[in-house]
Amino acid sequence: MSKASELIGAALEALARDDEAAFDSAAAFLADGDDADRVLMEAAARAISGLWRTGWQPADVVRIAARRLSDWHGRTAADLIAWELRAYAPATVDERWREQLAALEAVVWWKGGYLAARQARDGTGAGRLVTVSGVLELLKLLTGLPRLESLGPLPGAARRTVRARPHAVSEKTLTRVRALLAKAESTPYEAEAQTFTSAAQSLMVKYSIDTAMLDAQPGGGEAPAGIRVGIDAPYEQPKAVLLNLVAEANRCRVIWSKELGFATVLGFAADLSWVEMLFTSLLVQAQTALVNSGTKKHGTGRSRNKTFRQSFLSAFAARIGERLAEATAEAVAQESASRGTDLVPVLAAREQEVEQAVERMFPNLVSHAIRTSWDQEGWKAGRTAADQASLKARDR
Repeated sequence: MSKASELIGAALEALARDDEAAFDSAAAFLADGDDADRVLMEAAARAISGLWRTGWQPADVVRIAARRLSDWHGRTAADLIAWELRAYAPATVDERWREQLAALEAVVWWKGGYLAARQARDGTGAGRLVTVSGVLELLKLLTGLPRLESLGPLPGAARRTVRARPHAVSEKTLTRVRALLAKAESTPYEAEAQTFTSAAQSLMVKYSIDTAMLDAQPGGGEAPAGIRVGIDAPYEQPKAVLLNLVAEANRCRVIWSKELGFATVLGFAADLSWVEMLFTSLLVQAQTALVNSGTKKHGTGRSRNKTFRQSFLSAFAARIGERLAEATAEAVAQESASRGTDLVPVLAAREQEVEQAVERMFPNLVSHAIRTSWDQEGWKAGRTAADQASLKARDR
């Protein structure tokens, strides 16, 4: 073992003991070494490769680094992930992973040694020791993360396949849906937002039913899959409830990992895409309504913003759940009538497949009651905002 490797081990042990002096000493000696860059990058690559084998994905790693350490550690994690994944042919990396890398802007942007490049990019005048210490802190986090459920093939093992069934409409539909939701989020006119969101909902309900009917034919049989959706502070609880209600209306299931800052959503591919997009859009709409509601105070002048916003988001989630359930039932009834067939058994069978996937993946799942603070004005305002974010197809 090289001297640099010994120093990395000593630094990580010092972090585990909360021994600041020992950590500073090991980091300083490491920063002075000529091979610190190479050995640190190799150690980071091994840690990240190990995380892939325990169920983590790129977005998960960056999210937990920023959540538990800092935004700087999140950016550095993205850099190190890009460095580790450069060894795999793009065609052997799952498409969702590639999408995550693009969203994270995770690329190997530096030439030569990473430590010097990272230090120069930060531009704060911080010395090499600060950068080395930050990478060591990140390495300590990465080597202590728990095992997650596997949601797809490991890098190097993914294979691109050509579907025999006509799923080419998927990306075209999703592009139209994204455009409609973007318009709903940006327009200052509530009536327009309702029209755009309702149109998007109608498109995705129809596409989801089309996909279900294709899978029900001989030779069909797409299996349920999973994605992870970040649940960010503040007000994580009502956001998780909102995600759960959106998922339930679209025959998906949500398992919230509060301490890790994400929820796992299980369902079929088309439904998962819609759940993720609609949840993101509704958060934007809820945040806009919250900002427009202004500052709230008690009669004594003390702020009650926290309880108001908590109640607002809880009510918003509850009302959205009601309206989504109504809209889904109506859309299924309309599609059943237009197709001359009862779609309920087909969709119920898909829900059962998702439930079975949850049982296989989370055999020890535990449910907990949710308690929240209460503000009457916030609750009323949240339900009003949810009504204004109408999702019913007939509102078109």
